[in-house]
Amino acid sequence: MTRITGAAARGLLVALLLATPALLLPDVADDSSQIVLVMAMLAAFLTFAEYNAKSPSIVEFRDASPFNRLRFVTLFGCVLVLSLICKGRTDPSDVTNALTSIGQIIGNAIDFPFSPVRMVVLMLPADSDDAVISAVRTSAGFSYLVSLVAMTAFLFLVRVMNWPARQGAFNVWINLPMFDPTAGGDVLYRLRRDARVNIALGFLLPFAIPAVVKAAADLIDPITLDNPQTLIWTMSAWAFLPASILMRGISMGKIADMIDEKRRRTYANATTAEDGSFQIA
Repeated sequence: MTRITGAAARGLLVALLLATPALLLPDVADDSSQIVLVMAMLAAFLTFAEYNAKSPSIVEFRDASPFNRLRFVTLFGCVLVLSLICKGRTDPSDVTNALTSIGQIIGNAIDFPFSPVRMVVLMLPADSDDAVISAVRTSAGFSYLVSLVAMTAFLFLVRVMNWPARQGAFNVWINLPMFDPTAGGDVLYRLRRDARVNIALGFLLPFAIPAVVKAAADLIDPITLDNPQTLIWTMSAWAFLPASILMRGISMGKIADMIDEKRRRTYANATTAEDGSFQIA
């Protein structure tokens, strides 16, 4: 019952995440609302099925909290704040005005040459309206700040709180279902290689995504961020995906360090017998 209740709660939270822009934004089209409802129900069902199952399938670090909780809070925070900012354009309030002002300050501060926010602004078509450019700069600055705060909090958990070792034994099969320890080669080398690749991708994606979109604009229709829901999900994904990949790389590096430390302790406790064989003390 505990597992079922937890899985159901997670499914509802994921559904709420997907429905938040449609619930907060005014004048949402009926067709768009129906699509959001179907996607929210599907995501809730998949989340419930994943967390209710005894055997893992695709969700990593399922039993290594608060990794997935931190990622969910990060994405939900981006979507909620950007939804309130977009709502403030047509239905302003003290909260939306305060968030918009903070977002403008952050966006203008981070918008310097070769910064991720500047790359997002340059991604827009040359004939974009000034209001659209300002909204994109504000949304990009706020979402990028949320992702930086999330990564800082995760580094604190790993370095100071000694995550995930403080929770006891770490089950690789449950928490890394897509990683096959028997695929060949040293597990320690493969984990550290994957950690380096993920960390590199996490640093490069905020710059690479706008550059790829800008380069592809000559072949396909350029991206338009006039629609509030498109702006919310685009900016949230742009900030969340690199942060999530970077957190995954840090996690795999930490797991590799735990395995290396376990090996060193095992070798230190080994005593050499007279015949040259090893006995584990």
